[in-house]
Amino acid sequence: MTDRPMPSSPPASTPPASVQCTVRDLVEDSRVTVKLRRVAGEAGLGRPIRHPRVQKCGLALAGHFYGVVPSRVQVLGETELSYLDSLSGDGRSLSARGFFSLGLSAVVVTRNTEPSRALIAAAEATGTPLFVSDARSSRTINALHAVLDELLAPQTQLHGVLVDVFGVGLLVLGKSGIGKSECALELVLRGHRLVADDVVKCDWRPPGMVFGTPADLLRHHIEVRGLGVLNIKDLFGVTSVRERKRIDVVVRLEDWSEKEEYDRLGVEEKWHTILGTSIRLLVVPVRPGRDMGSILEIAARNELLRRAGNNSAKEFLARLEGQLVTEVALDDQPESLAIDPNEHARPASVPHPRVPTPPAPKRGWSSEQNSNESSAWIPAVRPKEGDE
Repeated sequence: MTDRPMPSSPPASTPPASVQCTVRDLVEDSRVTVKLRRVAGEAGLGRPIRHPRVQKCGLALAGHFYGVVPSRVQVLGETELSYLDSLSGDGRSLSARGFFSLGLSAVVVTRNTEPSRALIAAAEATGTPLFVSDARSSRTINALHAVLDELLAPQTQLHGVLVDVFGVGLLVLGKSGIGKSECALELVLRGHRLVADDVVKCDWRPPGMVFGTPADLLRHHIEVRGLGVLNIKDLFGVTSVRERKRIDVVVRLEDWSEKEEYDRLGVEEKWHTILGTSIRLLVVPVRPGRDMGSILEIAARNELLRRAGNNSAKEFLARLEGQLVTEVALDDQPESLAIDPNEHARPASVPHPRVPTPPAPKRGWSSEQNSNESSAWIPAVRPKEGDE
């Protein structure tokens, strides 16, 4: 048997290309849970934001600009503002001009504190948007993070079906008409949850996860040839659908071909790349008579076992290789040294049990009388001589 690499972990993933949004996109988004009031820098609302994490760099006000990322949203809290208040008028203006000269995307002052004239003047001079938040720094930062994660998430669209099976996100791919929607409908009938049909919108989240959501127009709907478009939520209830799910396994359906060689053991690892992230791939051939719903259910159950550290295919292969090694070692030994495979299980001090030798039949007994014995060496009841 030839050795083949069996990777247990996906290949290294590369983060997708960065996405950007503008300051106007952020402040006009309805998902922002804090109130942002602009006090200066209207000309810079079109500046790009390229990083989903905000920055709170108070040392920049002291003239130490190392580590400041201009494409992040900068937050000035109570500590930074108290430092500015401790400076003289000229020192405050000098500090503000140095800070805003870095070409910042936007600056947010928290706790509904009115910015000083030096900050407003520096923001207007450099065209940097300056906002005031009605919440404290921690709440403002969390609110901005939540929205920026959505706005800056790399996205793509795939033609397929996404189903939540036992908590495992199965993305079913394949050519049109191969039966993806029918598989999803069968899984819904078994009590699982539909996420998206036909169009799956994928977005990437750190450290390397891909989530799938349905298109707004097709949400909760599935199209089955011969039946048309069905509303799964109305047919089966709210527990039959889900709005969002992480993609854990990609299942590619292919037409059965006698010329193709399919994985029979399950030890060969394949990966499908979405937004730079490698996701485990299963290639399942489709032919009449195969219960695809059951096969996809077993795929989800097997994925749960793999997460728990149990790989049935590799364990079977290890036992098979161990058996072959044992048989080869026994075949290479001479006959005089051949050892009973169960020999190692018997202690050396215990003698071999001896099987009792059956007694020789008495003279005058025929073979027919011997055949009436109840065992090989215990004679049956013999007739008396007078009874013959």
